[in-house]
Amino acid sequence: LLYNKQKKNQNAKGNRILISVTVLGSAGPIRFVAYEDDLVASVIDTALKGYAREGRLPLLGSDFNDFLLYCPMVGPEALSTWDAIGSLGARNFMLCRKPEEKKVEESN
Repeated sequence: LLYNKQKKNQNAKGNRILISVTVLGSAGPIRFVAYEDDLVASVIDTALKGYAREGRLPLLGSDFNDFLLYCPMVGPEALSTWDAIGSLGARNFMLCRKPEEKKVEESN
């Protein structure tokens, strides 16, 4: 009976999917399981934690706000952090650091 209750709770969150995230400049993809309803921000955070746990280079940091997630199958635009990861129908993604804004100093 307890087993059936646990099974029902797992299905309440949605289907699980295997996601592959390739970090720009890294040797290979990071693979992990996520729910289709997980937000893109959550997937970025999980990918950064997995990347750090594996001791990969280059060092990236842990702030998910500094990164953008792209899906090559969808188009050249970065995914919105508030979208559900499963809404795209894709499973392979590319993680890139946000471009740094150049400060323009005006000489008077």
